[in-house]
Amino acid sequence: MSAFEFFFSFYGLILGLSVAELLGGFARTVNRNPRPRFGLLTPLLAVFAAVDVTTFWYQAWIIFRPAPFNLALLMLGLLIAGLFYIAATLVFPRDEDRIEDLDTHFWRNKRTILLLLLSANVIVASLIIGVSAAQGELHLVAKTWYFWFGLSLFTGLTVVAALARRPWIVKAALIALLVYYSSNIVRAAAPLINEGGWSLVAKE
Repeated sequence: MSAFEFFFSFYGLILGLSVAELLGGFARTVNRNPRPRFGLLTPLLAVFAAVDVTTFWYQAWIIFRPAPFNLALLMLGLLIAGLFYIAATLVFPRDEDRIEDLDTHFWRNKRTILLLLLSANVIVASLIIGVSAAQGELHLVAKTWYFWFGLSLFTGLTVVAALARRPWIVKAALIALLVYYSSNIVRAAAPLINEGGWSLVAKE
Protein backbone atom coordinates (compact mmCIF):
# COMPACT_ATOMS: atom_id res chain seq x y z
CA MET A 1 0.00 0.00 0.00
CA SER A 2 1.40 3.36 -1.03
CA ALA A 3 1.42 6.46 1.20
CA PHE A 4 -1.41 7.98 -0.85
CA GLU A 5 -3.52 4.81 -0.66
CA PHE A 6 -3.12 4.75 3.11
CA PHE A 7 -4.03 8.45 3.38
CA PHE A 8 -6.98 8.14 1.01
CA SER A 9 -8.41 5.15 2.85
CA PHE A 10 -9.07 7.61 5.68
CA TYR A 11 -9.81 10.78 3.71
CA GLY A 12 -12.01 9.02 1.15
CA LEU A 13 -13.96 7.26 3.88
CA ILE A 14 -15.10 10.55 5.40
CA LEU A 15 -15.91 12.03 1.99
CA GLY A 16 -17.88 8.87 1.22
CA LEU A 17 -19.83 9.27 4.44
CA SER A 18 -20.67 12.81 3.34
CA VAL A 19 -22.17 11.52 0.09
CA ALA A 20 -24.03 8.84 2.06
CA GLU A 21 -25.47 11.52 4.35
CA LEU A 22 -26.75 13.50 1.36
CA LEU A 23 -28.30 10.47 -0.35
CA GLY A 24 -29.64 9.09 2.91
CA GLY A 25 -31.11 12.44 3.87
CA PHE A 26 -32.86 12.69 0.52
CA ALA A 27 -34.21 9.13 0.83
CA ARG A 28 -35.47 9.76 4.37
CA THR A 29 -37.21 12.94 3.27
CA VAL A 30 -38.88 11.30 0.29
CA ASN A 31 -40.10 8.42 2.47
CA ARG A 32 -41.57 10.64 5.18
CA ASN A 33 -45.27 10.41 5.78
CA PRO A 34 -46.54 13.01 5.23
CA ARG A 35 -43.86 14.10 2.79
CA PRO A 36 -42.75 17.72 3.29
CA ARG A 37 -42.91 20.23 0.46
CA PHE A 38 -39.58 20.26 -1.34
CA GLY A 39 -39.43 23.56 -3.15
CA LEU A 40 -36.28 24.37 -5.15
CA LEU A 41 -33.82 25.68 -2.57
CA THR A 42 -32.96 22.45 -0.75
CA PRO A 43 -32.54 20.34 -3.94
CA LEU A 44 -30.23 23.01 -5.38
CA LEU A 45 -28.18 23.06 -2.20
CA ALA A 46 -28.03 19.25 -2.05
CA VAL A 47 -26.85 18.94 -5.65
CA PHE A 48 -24.28 21.68 -5.12
CA ALA A 49 -22.93 19.97 -1.98
CA ALA A 50 -22.79 16.58 -3.72
CA VAL A 51 -20.91 17.97 -6.73
CA ASP A 52 -18.51 19.86 -4.46
CA VAL A 53 -17.72 16.69 -2.49
CA THR A 54 -17.16 14.78 -5.73
CA THR A 55 -14.83 17.51 -6.95
CA PHE A 56 -12.75 17.15 -3.81
CA TRP A 57 -12.56 13.41 -4.34
CA TYR A 58 -11.09 14.14 -7.77
CA GLN A 59 -8.77 16.85 -6.49
CA ALA A 60 -7.32 14.49 -3.88
CA TRP A 61 -5.73 12.51 -6.71
CA ILE A 62 -4.04 15.63 -8.05
CA ILE A 63 -3.12 17.42 -4.82
CA PHE A 64 -2.38 14.70 -2.26
CA ARG A 65 -0.96 11.92 -4.44
CA PRO A 66 2.53 13.48 -4.62
CA ALA A 67 2.52 14.42 -0.90
CA PRO A 68 4.70 12.53 1.59
CA PHE A 69 2.58 10.83 4.23
CA ASN A 70 2.74 12.08 7.82
CA LEU A 71 0.45 12.91 10.73
CA ALA A 72 0.02 16.55 9.67
CA LEU A 73 -1.33 15.46 6.29
CA LEU A 74 -3.75 13.07 7.97
CA MET A 75 -5.02 15.80 10.29
CA LEU A 76 -5.44 18.16 7.33
CA GLY A 77 -7.50 15.51 5.56
CA LEU A 78 -9.63 15.09 8.68
CA LEU A 79 -10.28 18.85 8.80
CA ILE A 80 -11.23 19.17 5.13
CA ALA A 81 -13.36 16.04 4.91
CA GLY A 82 -14.87 16.73 8.34
CA LEU A 83 -16.17 20.10 7.17
CA PHE A 84 -17.89 18.39 4.26
CA TYR A 85 -19.41 15.75 6.50
CA ILE A 86 -20.86 18.26 8.96
CA ALA A 87 -22.28 20.31 6.09
CA ALA A 88 -23.81 17.19 4.52
CA THR A 89 -25.58 16.23 7.75
CA LEU A 90 -27.36 19.60 7.80
CA VAL A 91 -28.74 19.67 4.25
CA PHE A 92 -31.79 17.50 4.98
CA PRO A 93 -33.75 17.38 8.25
CA ARG A 94 -33.33 14.49 10.64
CA ASP A 95 -36.12 12.02 11.38
CA GLU A 96 -36.98 13.73 14.66
CA ASP A 97 -37.40 17.14 12.99
CA ARG A 98 -41.05 17.82 12.32
CA ILE A 99 -41.31 20.15 9.35
CA GLU A 100 -43.87 20.54 6.60
CA ASP A 101 -41.72 22.63 4.25
CA LEU A 102 -38.04 22.06 3.44
CA ASP A 103 -37.60 25.79 2.89
CA THR A 104 -37.99 26.27 6.64
CA HIS A 105 -35.09 23.89 7.28
CA PHE A 106 -33.10 25.48 4.45
CA TRP A 107 -33.24 29.00 5.84
CA ARG A 108 -32.30 27.74 9.28
CA ASN A 109 -29.14 25.98 8.08
CA LYS A 110 -28.06 27.29 4.67
CA ARG A 111 -25.57 29.86 5.98
CA THR A 112 -23.78 27.27 8.12
CA ILE A 113 -23.74 24.72 5.29
CA LEU A 114 -22.41 27.10 2.66
CA LEU A 115 -19.76 28.61 4.93
CA LEU A 116 -18.55 25.12 5.86
CA LEU A 117 -18.25 24.21 2.17
CA LEU A 118 -16.51 27.50 1.45
CA SER A 119 -14.07 26.93 4.32
CA ALA A 120 -13.05 23.54 2.92
CA ASN A 121 -12.45 25.06 -0.51
CA VAL A 122 -10.46 27.98 0.90
CA ILE A 123 -8.25 25.58 2.90
CA VAL A 124 -7.42 23.55 -0.21
CA ALA A 125 -6.83 26.69 -2.31
CA SER A 126 -4.52 28.02 0.40
CA LEU A 127 -2.72 24.66 0.46
CA ILE A 128 -2.14 24.81 -3.30
CA ILE A 129 -0.80 28.37 -3.07
CA GLY A 130 1.30 27.62 0.01
CA VAL A 131 2.92 24.47 -1.38
CA SER A 132 3.57 26.19 -4.72
CA ALA A 133 5.21 29.12 -2.95
CA ALA A 134 7.35 26.81 -0.78
CA GLN A 135 8.54 24.93 -3.86
CA GLY A 136 9.25 28.13 -5.79
CA GLU A 137 6.49 27.39 -8.26
CA LEU A 138 4.04 30.13 -7.36
CA HIS A 139 4.64 31.78 -10.73
CA LEU A 140 3.14 28.71 -12.38
CA VAL A 141 -0.05 29.04 -10.31
CA ALA A 142 -0.13 32.79 -11.00
CA LYS A 143 -0.23 32.06 -14.73
CA THR A 144 -3.16 29.64 -14.34
CA TRP A 145 -5.93 32.16 -14.91
CA TYR A 146 -8.69 29.55 -14.71
CA PHE A 147 -7.66 28.66 -11.15
CA TRP A 148 -7.99 32.26 -9.99
CA PHE A 149 -11.16 32.82 -11.98
CA GLY A 150 -12.77 29.69 -10.57
CA LEU A 151 -11.68 30.48 -7.02
CA SER A 152 -12.99 34.04 -7.23
CA LEU A 153 -16.26 32.99 -8.84
CA PHE A 154 -16.83 30.16 -6.36
CA THR A 155 -16.00 32.30 -3.34
CA GLY A 156 -18.12 35.24 -4.45
CA LEU A 157 -21.20 33.23 -5.36
CA THR A 158 -20.99 31.05 -2.24
CA VAL A 159 -20.76 34.10 0.01
CA VAL A 160 -23.72 35.67 -1.77
CA ALA A 161 -25.78 32.49 -1.39
CA ALA A 162 -24.78 32.17 2.27
CA LEU A 163 -25.63 35.74 3.27
CA ALA A 164 -28.52 36.65 0.96
CA ARG A 165 -31.99 36.73 2.47
CA ARG A 166 -34.02 36.91 -0.72
CA PRO A 167 -34.88 33.51 -2.24
CA TRP A 168 -34.34 34.60 -5.84
CA ILE A 169 -30.79 35.77 -5.07
CA VAL A 170 -29.93 32.49 -3.35
CA LYS A 171 -31.42 30.48 -6.21
CA ALA A 172 -29.54 32.51 -8.81
CA ALA A 173 -26.23 32.09 -6.96
CA LEU A 174 -26.67 28.32 -6.54
CA ILE A 175 -27.72 27.88 -10.18
CA ALA A 176 -24.69 29.91 -11.30
CA LEU A 177 -22.42 27.69 -9.18
CA LEU A 178 -23.94 24.57 -10.72
CA VAL A 179 -23.48 26.01 -14.21
CA TYR A 180 -19.82 26.66 -13.38
CA TYR A 181 -19.39 23.10 -12.16
CA SER A 182 -21.21 21.79 -15.23
CA SER A 183 -18.74 23.61 -17.48
CA ASN A 184 -15.86 21.93 -15.63
CA ILE A 185 -17.53 18.54 -16.05
CA VAL A 186 -17.96 19.12 -19.79
CA ARG A 187 -14.31 20.16 -20.10
CA ALA A 188 -13.26 17.04 -18.20
CA ALA A 189 -15.46 14.83 -20.40
CA ALA A 190 -13.82 16.00 -23.63
CA PRO A 191 -10.82 13.61 -23.39
CA LEU A 192 -13.23 10.71 -22.83
CA ILE A 193 -15.01 11.52 -26.08
CA ASN A 194 -11.90 12.17 -28.15
CA GLU A 195 -10.32 9.25 -29.93
CA GLY A 196 -8.19 7.23 -27.52
CA GLY A 197 -9.61 8.84 -24.42
CA TRP A 198 -11.77 5.87 -23.45
CA SER A 199 -12.19 2.70 -25.42
CA LEU A 200 -14.20 -0.40 -24.54
CA VAL A 201 -12.57 -2.36 -27.33
CA ALA A 202 -9.53 -4.38 -26.32
CA LYS A 203 -6.44 -3.15 -28.11
CA GLU A 204 -4.05 -5.69 -29.47
